[in-house]
Amino acid sequence: MVTPAHPPGSGGEQNPAYVLLSPNHGCRPAGPAFPMDSARRHQLLSLLRGLGLDPAAPGGPGVDAAALTPIDEALTHTSAGLPRNHERLEFLGDAVLRLAAAEFLEREQPRLGVGRRSAIRAQLVSDRWLAELAERCAIEPAIRIGGVARGDRAARATLRAECAEALVGGLYEAWGGGTAGLATVQAWLTPHWRRDTEVLLADPHRHNWKTALQEWSQGRGLGLPSYACEQRSQSHGDPRRFHCSVHVGDLAGSGWGGSRREAEQQAARAALERIRPPAGR
Repeated sequence: MVTPAHPPGSGGEQNPAYVLLSPNHGCRPAGPAFPMDSARRHQLLSLLRGLGLDPAAPGGPGVDAAALTPIDEALTHTSAGLPRNHERLEFLGDAVLRLAAAEFLEREQPRLGVGRRSAIRAQLVSDRWLAELAERCAIEPAIRIGGVARGDRAARATLRAECAEALVGGLYEAWGGGTAGLATVQAWLTPHWRRDTEVLLADPHRHNWKTALQEWSQGRGLGLPSYACEQRSQSHGDPRRFHCSVHVGDLAGSGWGGSRREAEQQAARAALERIRPPAGR
């Protein structure tokens, strides 16, 4: 969910980093607040405490409806058709997430080179990782979703990722932005990043097996891998919708996926496992 980078006054869309650094970044646009009944307020409080955050603690925003408005906004998807939705805070969350991840790696992996840190950070802020985070933290039940989106199984991972990123922005804003807001985001994400960074350090090409296979083949003068995909199902929610095979030199592999991209990644993974054992085995 990367937003194009344009400096202020360039005529293009503003980079989230400029929003983060702006003295007005914590100000909400004018407009009526979300109506929030007691059940919704308790649902949001339960979610926050499940994330290890207590809005009633010193320095927290409090537990009334006004204090929880940024969290409610972050967890209201556009498909719900309400005046306020997750998009504004997703935009802010994109900048906060990248800064928080960079600080995490600087603090906890200082010996890694910049290139390696950049590759790991890309994984730790990816849509795939955000969707997994939302599932791991049981965020989806708290998301307001429209009826059509609720029935679209294929789009659910994207929806989870969008609202997880918006929640990063919502937490940052609710806790006042700046150092306090960033510290709150890091308090939530650091345990998850620690766990997943260990996995990525053990298997640097995890979830990017196509790149690994290409590097292997080009390093041996074999050229680029050749992929062939076939759609086997018309169901958008079918995890075996596509079947893909890959060949490079005498090496081959095949895999399934709910999308062509996923099937290609699984085929590349299968090919790599023929030449080296998977990490952790």
